[in-house]
Order: sequence, then structure tokens, then C-alpha cells
Amino acid sequence: MNHTLLRHIAFAASLLALASCGKKEDEKAAGPPPATPVTLVDARTTDAVYYDEYPATVVALNNVELRSQVAGFITRIYFKDGDLVQKGKPLYEIDRRKYQAAYQQALAGLRSAQAVVQNAQVNLNRYQRLAQQDAIAKQIVDNAQTSYATAQAQVAEAQATVALARTDLDYSVINAPFTGRIGISQVRLGAQVSPGTTLLNTISAEDPMGVDFVIPDADLSRFAGLQRQSSTGQDSTFRLLLPDGTRYAQPGKMLAIDRGVDQQTATVQIRVQFANPKRELKDGMSTVLNVLNRQSGRRLVVPFKAVVEQMGENFVFIAGDSSKAVQRKVQLGPRLRDQIVIMEGIKDGDKVVTEGLNRLRDGGQITTGTPAPAPTAAK
Repeated sequence: MNHTLLRHIAFAASLLALASCGKKEDEKAAGPPPATPVTLVDARTTDAVYYDEYPATVVALNNVELRSQVAGFITRIYFKDGDLVQKGKPLYEIDRRKYQAAYQQALAGLRSAQAVVQNAQVNLNRYQRLAQQDAIAKQIVDNAQTSYATAQAQVAEAQATVALARTDLDYSVINAPFTGRIGISQVRLGAQVSPGTTLLNTISAEDPMGVDFVIPDADLSRFAGLQRQSSTGQDSTFRLLLPDGTRYAQPGKMLAIDRGVDQQTATVQIRVQFANPKRELKDGMSTVLNVLNRQSGRRLVVPFKAVVEQMGENFVFIAGDSSKAVQRKVQLGPRLRDQIVIMEGIKDGDKVVTEGLNRLRDGGQITTGTPAPAPTAAK
């Protein structure tokens, strides 16, 4: 019985030994996993110029609403809607007849007052000569002096009335306050206007134009520094994108920073000025303003497709010693089309894997070449 059990145990041990040897032989024959074919690109330091984008609105630097300062009916309109009008050009005329009459009346009153003062002066001179000869009472001389002073005051009053009437007459013709583009008229011939309330039109200067946008108050010191810098005609700090996506040809320069911070939004309004020789910019136009990022300069860049995101972190694979892939955590900067700035994690000259990433693992063997095509699913 014991001999039979021992023989069974020995036979089982022999089978286990043979199976173990066979597995080792299979593993030895299979060898290590094959190297993954990859494409390598050198990480390089280059001039990386990139911009921060801000939604912006074009505004006229000089924009005036035209309103009448006298009442009446519109009798003439001297322009066509949308015209570019020159400074001082007549735009609207309000019925002038009563203002001309008032002016003529004021002139007549002035001439009458001037005649009175001349007569008072003649009388005063006569009485003063008689007083020197003791041929007239002093009270008469005093009365003549009072009459002369009163007449002079009446002349001054008449002159003020003339000036007021002349002002009303001038206000009956509304002229362009500056050279600019006038809008569509809000009144037509024969319309009645009231002083200070009836909007006639709006005129805007077109060259230069402003572009307004807002920034977080944390960026205020950055833009204050830009305002202190002297800009040249070739400055590229500010670039403007028009609504159709095309880039505006003219460079911009800092014009103003608003006086305070909006407490509700914690933002500050900034205004940049652009030349507008071709009148491409229009008041109220929505645009995008690109502001040169202060981190622009000599930066390390790699192809964007080399970056792998895992659990909210970014990695790249580089070729390490003995043709092994090494995974490196990187801090990303701005994206530049098909390239991306690497702020930290790798250095200039590192060979970064750009193709074959889907089959790559940290420490895996790699070889340069065309990656094998992905297997097709069975139908």
C-alpha cells in the first residue's frame, strides 16, 4: 500500500516538472515583447508669439447727437443720409423768419439807445460848461449826469439783446461740429422741433477710432505698463480681427484706462486707438482684440499631437536610454496652431514621440519607423 502511494506521488511530481520545463521553454522561445514603431520629433526652442483674445466693440472717439437749441419747423436739409460732412458745413435749417425779425428789432433798439446816450452826453456837456460859469443850478448838472449814465446802461442792455437775438438766429442753422460721418436723419422737411429735446441726427468722427474691451482687475498693472510704453507705427502689441475673421491691417495703441473698477464684475474698461484711413471700422462694430501675451518670446515647443492627457494631467513620451519610452509630466502653455508651448517637464533637444502613442507604455521598447496600422474589427 505504501509503495503504491509513493509511486503515484513520484509520477505526479514528474508531470509537474515536465510542465514547468515546457513553460520555460515556451517563454524562452517567445522572447521579450516587440519594440513599438514610433515617430520622433526634437523639442525645440523658437520664437513663440501668441496673443490673448478679448471681445471688443468699436467706438467713435468723437460722437455727437445733433439737437436744435431753438424751436421751429425744418425748412432745409443740406446733406444726404450717411454723407461724410466737413466741419462747419450746414446740416439743418429751421424757419429763420422770426429770428431774423427779432434780430432786426434788437438792432433797432440798440440804435435807439445809442441815440439817447448821444443826446444825454450833449446835454451833460452843455450843463457842465454852464456850471463852470455859475449860470445853472448844480442839481440840473447832477440830473444830466444821471440821465447819461442811465442811457449808457440802456445801450449795454440793447447790446445784450442784440447778442441774444443773433445767437438764436445762428442756432436756426445747425452746422457740423467736426468732420465726420452723419447718420440717417431722424426728422424730415416740415417737421417741428423743440429746443434741446428733438434728436435730429448723430455725427461721428471716423479716423481714428477707438476699440473698447474689459479686463479683470488683476490684469490692471499689465495694461498700465502697456500705457506707459511708447508705441511705434510698427507696434504689434494690439491686433484687431474684424467680424468676418480677417485681420485689420492697422496697428493699435493704448489710449485710456477707465477711472475705476466695476464693483459688480471686478473688471476695468480699456480703450485702444486704431487709425481708420479706409473707413473700415464702424461705430458699434463687434470685433476681437488680440493683445500680445507677456510670456511670448523664446519658448520650447512640440507638436500638439505629442501631448497625452490622463486624469486631468498632461504627459509626453520621450526616447530615453536603450531605446525605451519615458513618460514625462509637462506643464502646457498656449497652443500655436499645430504646436504647443511646453513651460516645464522636458528640455530642448529631447526627442518626443508624435506617432505610435496608442500602443506605448512607460518604459516600453521603441523603434523609429512607420507605426503599424491599427487592426480592423472582424466582420
